Amino acid sequence: MKAKLSDYMNLNRIEFIVTWQCGGSCKHCQIGGEINKRGAYPHVLADYAVDAVKKLSTSYNITSVMTFGGEPLYYPEATAAIHHTATECGIGTRQVITNGYFTKSAEHSAGVAALLAEAGVNNLLLSVDAFHQEHIPIEPVYRFAEDIIAAKIPGARLYPAWLMDERHENPYNARTKEILARFADLPIAVGKGNNIFPGGNAARYLREYYEMTELNLSQSCSSTPYSKPLNDITTISIVPNGNVMICGFVIGNIYREGILDVVARYDPYSDVCMRAVMSDGVAGLLSLAKINGVEIDISPYLNACDVCHEIAGRMPARG
Repeated sequence: MKAKLSDYMNLNRIEFIVTWQCGGSCKHCQIGGEINKRGAYPHVLADYAVDAVKKLSTSYNITSVMTFGGEPLYYPEATAAIHHTATECGIGTRQVITNGYFTKSAEHSAGVAALLAEAGVNNLLLSVDAFHQEHIPIEPVYRFAEDIIAAKIPGARLYPAWLMDERHENPYNARTKEILARFADLPIAVGKGNNIFPGGNAARYLREYYEMTELNLSQSCSSTPYSKPLNDITTISIVPNGNVMICGFVIGNIYREGILDVVARYDPYSDVCMRAVMSDGVAGLLSLAKINGVEIDISPYLNACDVCHEIAGRMPARG
């Protein structure tokens, strides 16, 4: 049994946002405000990412590594390096989420598919739906689907986003079903996909489909999708500038210090913002923000998580 480095972490998953760059600006994108933002690092630095995977896998039972974005295949070498290392470290699930549109070259498309297969990717989710195809032409995506089939990448499947859920009748879901039918002649499975969470761009562009209720700012992190209690962390995310993230909170940076040092010192009770969330939910964080001169209008938000992320990004340095 691998020793834990923090009483508040039992990591089993590492996520890399390889880049914020993307060819789409989808209405449902959960990180829409970050897409194509400029920064000193257009993509995560492969050497540091590889080092993080190696070191974390020696100290935790890491079972999953995921790369996404933005569009991670804008930088296929960095993405492949991460998964090659995960394969070498015996990490079971090596996942890429891609919209399949990263090149106009058929040769490059096939080459990237082969590179991912060689790196050991065994779970590739190809985003195909009304939201992506509003901005992304279907032809290169279809071609990439052919390429990943030819490369024999296991676990490859189409991964549509559904508005509300697949059974809900709305123009976006109807269009998604039409688009998926374009791939019906290919031997590739259609995965369950995901139901769009009313956050990010979805809160701005799709709010008419969601019931407008008063935000519950007192709810705990564990009661919201894709989140865990801050004192029981199983997943960390690493973004292009090297920041190590737990949900909306930065806990360190792999370009400035070793990943094991970052996770070893993790203590949510030592962070005033995290303490506020654990004690009183986002309502507590909102009160703390006001004390620190940070005020936000919560009326545009449809979920407490986005409020929390906005405050966390604007709060001054803290302890």
